[in-house]
Amino acid sequence: MIKSLYIRIVLMFLTAIIVSLLASAMITGYVYQQSVTKQTQTYLIHLGESMVRIFERAGFDNRALVMDDIKELIHSISFEIYNENFNRETYGYQAGSTSFVKKDQVERVLQGETVQGETRDDNMFVGLRFEHQGHKYALFIQPGPSNQFGYPINNIILTMIGIVLIGGSLFFTAEATFLILPLRKMTEATKRMARGDFSTNLKVRRKDELGVLVKNFDEMRQQLQQMEQMRQDFVSNVSHEIQSPLTSIRGFAKALKDETLDAKDRDRYLDIIIAESERMSRMGDNLLNLASLESEHHPFHPEAFRLDEQIRQIVVGFEPQWSAKSIDIDLHLPAVVIKGDRDGLNQVWTNLLGNSLKFTPEGGCISILLRREVHKVVVTIKDSGIGISEEDLPHIFERFYKADRSRNRTQGGNGLGLAIVKKMIDLHRGRIHVQSRPGQGTTFAVTLPYYGLKPPKEV
Repeated sequence: MIKSLYIRIVLMFLTAIIVSLLASAMITGYVYQQSVTKQTQTYLIHLGESMVRIFERAGFDNRALVMDDIKELIHSISFEIYNENFNRETYGYQAGSTSFVKKDQVERVLQGETVQGETRDDNMFVGLRFEHQGHKYALFIQPGPSNQFGYPINNIILTMIGIVLIGGSLFFTAEATFLILPLRKMTEATKRMARGDFSTNLKVRRKDELGVLVKNFDEMRQQLQQMEQMRQDFVSNVSHEIQSPLTSIRGFAKALKDETLDAKDRDRYLDIIIAESERMSRMGDNLLNLASLESEHHPFHPEAFRLDEQIRQIVVGFEPQWSAKSIDIDLHLPAVVIKGDRDGLNQVWTNLLGNSLKFTPEGGCISILLRREVHKVVVTIKDSGIGISEEDLPHIFERFYKADRSRNRTQGGNGLGLAIVKKMIDLHRGRIHVQSRPGQGTTFAVTLPYYGLKPPKEV
């Protein structure tokens, strides 16, 4: 079984050439042969009529002299003359040889019929009648092999087939090489990708189906390269995030073994161990939550609820944090009922407000605005915090990305909160937009679909 696509294509092209050439040669040969046969028969009839006229002018009794005079002209033609008694005279090519006609054919000619036929060796002949001095004669004419009109054309057809076959084979071999080249590049690229090397760049200028295939393959390679880089970054970030609290826990746990440690330091070390343990626990929960959001089986339970009340309760839950930093909270929350996953959106507002509180300095302010538009609601959370640089803005929703790593480390973040926010909003078919400048605060705008639900009547 042939496994090479290149050889298959070459063989297919060669087979197509051979079959088409043979078919065309057979059809052309048949049509040509019919035409040649008809032309030859017409020629022989005209030749026979000319010979009869010559006999009439020169005298039939002088036929032997006439045939001898024109023997150079008729050296490739056989003539047979039969009288009414079936006596035969032969002239020209193969004179005196065995007759090439049958007795019944002679009878038909003597009766006035023009007979056309072929001999056993496929040579055609014609027979026609003429009269002299009241006697009937049958004249049969047969061309020799060298005078067969179809003979030279056979060599021409065979030569043409050979030239076309060789030239076509070379052309299609080169064309097949050009056709298979992108596939060979893709094969080599897949081998490298299997080894983890995604650096092969496939550049093809073709716009046919193979060009589109190679282009799509190269786009897939780039996406896989990005995914591989993300995977490596993810593993590196997770290892780093786990290693940091583990180092703290291990260090302070060793310090607690010191029997001379006073109670105040002991309590402080224990608080640090507890805080780092909780940080690792939160990171584990966030990783599981993010993995669930990225899967196709994340539980999603939409229900109608008061969005303004949900946000207000979260603000109240953060009161110890914003009170401790003397942060002013400005709320504008009109009554709005939406349909969504209550727990998922609760995590969205918790993460966004938690980030604002974390990066807003003491004495700052945070405003939360809820407004209803046509078929959508927009929640805007604006703070007067440290802001985000322009180069960091496109990456803040990536896993483990931290715009200010040193500050984020002191705040205990792990870079997963905004990634979860983005996934949850996408799950609700909403959008999130961020505007920020260093030192001028940050504004998050969350847009969610709104279906015109009315708030329940208060009792």
